[in-house]
Amino acid sequence: MKNQKRVIYHLIIVLTVAFLSLLPASLLGNKQASATDNSKRIKIVFWHEMTGPAQTQLNEFVKQFNKSQSKYQVVSQFEGTYEEAVQKILNTHGSNTSPAVFQSADISVSQLYHSGYITKVQKFIDKDKSFNVNDISSVARAFYSQKGELLGMPFNTSQPVLYYNASLLKKYNITPPPMNPSYSDITRVAKQLYQRSNKKVKGMTMEVYGWLFDQLIANSGNYSVNNQNGRLATPTKASFINSGSLKAMEWIQENVKSGDFINYGSGTNASANEMAAFLSGKLGIFMESSADIGQLTLGMKNQKLGVTYYPHADGQKANGVAIGGAALWISNDKSSEVQQGAWNFIKYLESAKNQATWQKATGYLALNKNSKKTKTLKNLYKKNPALKVPSEQLAKTVPNNSNSGIFVEGIVQERIILNTALDQIYNGSNIKSSLTQAEEAMNSYIKNNNRANGWRY
Repeated sequence: MKNQKRVIYHLIIVLTVAFLSLLPASLLGNKQASATDNSKRIKIVFWHEMTGPAQTQLNEFVKQFNKSQSKYQVVSQFEGTYEEAVQKILNTHGSNTSPAVFQSADISVSQLYHSGYITKVQKFIDKDKSFNVNDISSVARAFYSQKGELLGMPFNTSQPVLYYNASLLKKYNITPPPMNPSYSDITRVAKQLYQRSNKKVKGMTMEVYGWLFDQLIANSGNYSVNNQNGRLATPTKASFINSGSLKAMEWIQENVKSGDFINYGSGTNASANEMAAFLSGKLGIFMESSADIGQLTLGMKNQKLGVTYYPHADGQKANGVAIGGAALWISNDKSSEVQQGAWNFIKYLESAKNQATWQKATGYLALNKNSKKTKTLKNLYKKNPALKVPSEQLAKTVPNNSNSGIFVEGIVQERIILNTALDQIYNGSNIKSSLTQAEEAMNSYIKNNNRANGWRY
């Protein structure tokens, strides 16, 4: 009896399997169909460094791209910090574990260019008539270009801006700074706030951060290294001492002596402390990345946030500032078919719709010029006009070699060196002496790096 039941049971299983095999895949359930489809797709491994809301939105983009077509399957992997990720990229190149497409920061542009490990996205742009590269911000493109060719596609992008507590200024009857302020415009507001609050509110600060210093130089039309920031030829010397840097540091020291400037130092703690002071109403003005707008907006629910362009020296027009953030790069150690899939994914992320969604979700700037026409950004700017300011600054900037970033290996070292000089200057040391020491330290690094690579030094 038991054997008979067993035979009947197995017969039912066989008949069921046979019946299911005759059904179309669409009726078998999403999981089985998806598994079958994915096995036939070309795998595109994507390495990134996004966390929090940016990681969530990026994973959603990956999911949507995979659903939008049936040829490629993008697999996203988080790889740590920018510094950690670029080392993994360089160390795994040529192996089975390397990515097809990866995200890498502004500090690594020259390093990746000279590595020989990338396929320039310009190669795909030239062949793809469906993609108009002119829709992408010219300033962002200039940053990731060399010799007229786009190396990586700009993606998560920010710019330095100036933040002020508009509610505090109103409380003390202070006229806000103009949208494109000069140093004296900011000094006026900072001094008035400090004095009218009976010195309870510090007027301003600027973190000890080499990136912010370089941006002051860019906005003055000068260069941080020679050969026009390395855009004409390999840099051989730093040029921290110039009219732009001297005016900027004199401006900082003027405010330090007046007492309205507070120095929070450098690093993560400095950034956190200045943010906390600003949100608590103990600080009126600070300069930082536009990527902080989201956090500031959430933290100032009962106060009004003011945002302006990055300040410039009196008596001259602003030259414009460079971008920060990262780009998307294509590895050249993969087949042409895989590289094409990587390009298709990049192109998908750069659409007007997706760039608008990206800005709303993360605070990074939408790089597609047509994004401003979307309901997403129109509604976002209507709800919070301050969010529009960084985008307007980016759109109004005309790219040149001063504001297109520093094309030199060793940006991390440059910022460490500058942090030391800035800390000295903030504490009253001689500006030229401190910047001379910084130049000498950077020149030594550049010389050793150029020699190691067999370049002119």
